[in-house]
Amino acid sequence: MHGGRCVNLTLAPCGADVGIIFSVAGAEIEAHWSCVDASKLRTRLAGDGASVSTVEHLMAALAALGVDNALVALDGDEVPALDGSARDFVSAIEEAGVVALPAPRRALRVIKSVRVSDGAGWAELSSADAGLHLDVEIAFPAPVGRQRLALDLTTETFRRELAGARSFGFLRDAERLWREGLALGANLDNTLVFDERAAINPHGLRFADECVRHKMLDVVGDLALAGAPIIGAFRSYRGGHGLNIALLEAAARSGALAPEFDGAGKGSATGVGRSPSP
Repeated sequence: MHGGRCVNLTLAPCGADVGIIFSVAGAEIEAHWSCVDASKLRTRLAGDGASVSTVEHLMAALAALGVDNALVALDGDEVPALDGSARDFVSAIEEAGVVALPAPRRALRVIKSVRVSDGAGWAELSSADAGLHLDVEIAFPAPVGRQRLALDLTTETFRRELAGARSFGFLRDAERLWREGLALGANLDNTLVFDERAAINPHGLRFADECVRHKMLDVVGDLALAGAPIIGAFRSYRGGHGLNIALLEAAARSGALAPEFDGAGKGSATGVGRSPSP
């Protein structure tokens, strides 16, 4: 999407308690908020002298399908854009299958509210009885405008309501982004593009409120960098990757996230694929 180069990605199984690991140029980078080194228009992880960009759509698919452990191997430094959504990642993971591993599944419960802001927007986490509740509101110039969506995250709601929502942008911003080295691979096949009146993609919108759905997809992917599923309620107004990651850091440093075994210790850690490695 941003580098404009071809890249191959392979998802491979891992054993329990490994987490999601990106393997790039011989380096291994943990999928964790503490490894984020850039968050403008995408989330980039760095470590061991390497980096990997635009991890949020894949991370969202892994999280929504309950995958706790996987190795993501790339021959480039950016996750493939595909169609700008998480739909193809979901299909690929479901085709490979997900297996239970012999270890309890850890979660992070929100035990006190935490909020961050950047002046124009804000994001917050608060407690909830179970699962992850999402409430996202965006405000952009016309024709996108103001949109809001709230839902409880499950595999089914992600697959039905969020996975197909594409990255979006404005035609008027294209040249500025190219000068900044961003969106070099963006096109009408992987980005929902708006001019002053409407989306210019030949087949139009997939949802009337596709933009807020994609923003929520990004939230799912960014929150997956907590290191374990979050039990709580997330809300944001005019948020983005930077605020999402800042919220995770603030929550971790303030003690707002308490580790526990999901389902009172009855859950199992999960991995992608049929044959987890030791």
